[in-house]
Amino acid sequence: MCVSMELVTAVLGDHGQRPREDYVVVTAVTNLGCGKPEFYSTPDVIAFCRKWRLPTNHVWLFSTRKSVISFFAAYDALCEEGTATTVCKVLDEVADVSIPGSKDHIKVQGEILEGLVARIVSRESSEHMEQVLRDYPLPPSEGDNLGSSLREIWAENRSDEKQQIKALLESVDASFLPNYMDWFGNDVADGHSRNADRSVVSKFLQALPADLSTTKLQEMVRLMTEKRFPAAFKCYHNFHKINSVSSDSLHFKMVIHVHSDSAFRRYQKEMRHNPGLWPLYRGFFVDVNLFKNNKGIAAESSQEVNYGSRTNAKDGLANEDANLMIKLKFLTYKIRTFLIRNGLPVLFKQGEAAYKAYYLRQMKIWNTSAAKQRELSRMLDDWAVYIRETYGHEQLSSFSYLSEAEPFLEQYAKRSPKTQALIGSAGSLMRDLAIIEGSRGKERDIVPSSPTPMVKEVIRKDEGLIVFFPGIPGCAKSALCKEIMSAPRGLGDDRPVHHLMGDLFEGKYWGMVAEKRGKEPYSVILADKNAPNRGVWRQIEDMCRRTKASAIPVVPDSEGTESNPFSLDALAVFMFRVLHRANHPRNLDKSSPHAGYVLLKFYDLYHGKNRNEFEAELIERFGSLVKMPLLEPNRAPLPECVRSTLQKGLDLYGRLKPTQDTYSEWPEWETQLRETLLQNVEYLNSIQVSFESSVESVLKQLKAVVKGEYTTPNTEQPSFGTIVYAAVNLPVSSFLALLDTLDGQDPKVEGFLKDKDLRSSLTQAHLTLAHKRSHGVTAVANYGPYVNKNVPINMNALLFSEKSAALEAEPGVVDGEKLSSKNEWPHVTLWTAKGVAAKEANVLPRLLAEGKATRVEINPPITITGVLRVFLNFVLVGLASLIFYFNFVSCLC
Repeated sequence: MCVSMELVTAVLGDHGQRPREDYVVVTAVTNLGCGKPEFYSTPDVIAFCRKWRLPTNHVWLFSTRKSVISFFAAYDALCEEGTATTVCKVLDEVADVSIPGSKDHIKVQGEILEGLVARIVSRESSEHMEQVLRDYPLPPSEGDNLGSSLREIWAENRSDEKQQIKALLESVDASFLPNYMDWFGNDVADGHSRNADRSVVSKFLQALPADLSTTKLQEMVRLMTEKRFPAAFKCYHNFHKINSVSSDSLHFKMVIHVHSDSAFRRYQKEMRHNPGLWPLYRGFFVDVNLFKNNKGIAAESSQEVNYGSRTNAKDGLANEDANLMIKLKFLTYKIRTFLIRNGLPVLFKQGEAAYKAYYLRQMKIWNTSAAKQRELSRMLDDWAVYIRETYGHEQLSSFSYLSEAEPFLEQYAKRSPKTQALIGSAGSLMRDLAIIEGSRGKERDIVPSSPTPMVKEVIRKDEGLIVFFPGIPGCAKSALCKEIMSAPRGLGDDRPVHHLMGDLFEGKYWGMVAEKRGKEPYSVILADKNAPNRGVWRQIEDMCRRTKASAIPVVPDSEGTESNPFSLDALAVFMFRVLHRANHPRNLDKSSPHAGYVLLKFYDLYHGKNRNEFEAELIERFGSLVKMPLLEPNRAPLPECVRSTLQKGLDLYGRLKPTQDTYSEWPEWETQLRETLLQNVEYLNSIQVSFESSVESVLKQLKAVVKGEYTTPNTEQPSFGTIVYAAVNLPVSSFLALLDTLDGQDPKVEGFLKDKDLRSSLTQAHLTLAHKRSHGVTAVANYGPYVNKNVPINMNALLFSEKSAALEAEPGVVDGEKLSSKNEWPHVTLWTAKGVAAKEANVLPRLLAEGKATRVEINPPITITGVLRVFLNFVLVGLASLIFYFNFVSCLC
């Protein structure tokens, strides 16, 4: 019998996340010596381990088509940000049977989860598993003191590997290990090298196989050597069999290690031509016994070989193992192992450009979503700069790289909820590993800061600081900078403060700022110029890296719109201020005939991001954000004449977008803008927060950032998984026809629709069933079985108000099952007013109760059929049951 286990330990080097404890789990059990090896089924492995109190991982059984597809949908939702707690919770919810492991991954390993292994098993596995769970309940955990831990023994004997092994063996009961000879041999064995002659592999391939296992192993090794696969075959003398060694019988251990993924692709191609080949694994070892033939063994060998000659596509494999097995890894693990650890040689030997090419190539191979690629690129660029500055040209050891990477990741995760989701979990680095620091020379033990609500550490006084303004002309940045310059002690420290007003400089402003930073690296620079886009932000980031500085963005506070971080109220105030100032250095004042157009141009530079996305990106890039109060929270609504004038200008700009010198279409609008703002002077003055209050607030926030007392604002960013929501896509033409019918039947509908061009504005329609952010991963995953199926939707009523309109909807029956939406009020949004988000349609029932909305019943209801869609990389599987369990390394010993 062969019991295969996975060893999880910190003493053999870092990867993924340092485990909290050293432990093993059983991965396979095999009966040998009876011709064809018998691999235990998963239920049999659970029964065997519970009977003999051996450690196991968590196992989930999916025995229905619905649960299987829900699993894949859940994985697609979690693959880019899943951690152990989240994954286990979701799988417990969608699985038909959940079998807890004797080892709790979170307690012994941590939150970073390498992945899952899934394989198709027989339909009988479900009943078999339930019987096993009844017959073999989970045994109680071992409470006795088992002596010194692996780490303690390893640390106490780290100078000599042989002494380490002896110390480990001495800690085991003598009945388990009667002597050391199996490990170290006797005096005679010690006289020759542990490594065997390279000719052992050739002799092994030439020998007559004594059983089926040997036949299949020879077939595998012969193919790999003849085809020159990138793999190593190393042989060692087997001290376990030292008493059986003679001139006629030699015992070896053969270790097979596949070096490159290309070997698996080539081997799979060979398996298509020869299905009887045994599967290939990354690394495994076998016991080899080379002996001289005799009659008895020859007869036995002949029988075995004859048996082997009748092999078919399932040779040597239990039926379950002949079927599909796939490994599903999580991005939080791949970041640490493949992008950071495996990228160290590229970074230190070839430089940052080559490292960037390396990690981008890896993400492309993994089909990482575009959003995650952008997030990872920013994080890995910061990591490259940090670790190169720390180590120079001396490469960080991959053996203990987490001593540097984990504190870095912990600090990076604190920048925002978005970066926390990217990292997954950090800060749990084990600190008792003198074995790592002590045995590898120059590794530094960087103790990460204790968890706090801060985004970044106190800004160091031996570094510079750049205060910059992602804003729009008229946001009062110049006046604010003057107030900061005159404030006692500036930002609360003794560093010199410089005000660099962009309107007074010719040429490249940010190049001038960089030059100033180089001359006075420890100064504070107030970069008095609008910084409206990512191109400028990247320049500031690069400047901070090159000149050892931090940067703080100061932005005017505003609710924003669905597609712009600044509301029309804020734009109106900015224009009002610009058109009431005089003698501006760049002539952007009341004397400029094109001032309105210039501000529309700046406003358009921010288009494409709502307020939450805008703030979240700035926090992620720079670690903090200061908000300059602008508008009174309880102000009256923007007058319709002001709103319509601004909207007319935005529509005009969207159509024309003239070049700098072509303003022929704008004079009429510019005149209208001035007249409208002049008519509303009292209102525009009343909605602004006083300048003194704004200055006081900004100074307080800036000083808090400098002191390290800054707390990340809640930007309410949605998670960036592959899957976002489940919805039924519906044909727009059917809704237009329905509205035409209602228009002719009900005067209230006719009055509502008369000034609305829905044929132009209604370009898509859908009924949301569940959203990952609002309802959770499981809720979305449960719609997986119905993806691409037609769903009838009953439209029961039309509700509308001054700001939105929607149809009350009710999903119908699919495959004999009634579907339902997780939304409190299932509806299809048809229209929203300018600047109103589609989600505002959710409040229509409340507005109806308050008398602020109208409901028109559709009797009888109209049925419109659409197709259910889930935004995921969908995987279609058959009706067979599936078993899923944690896996760390694919190996069969």
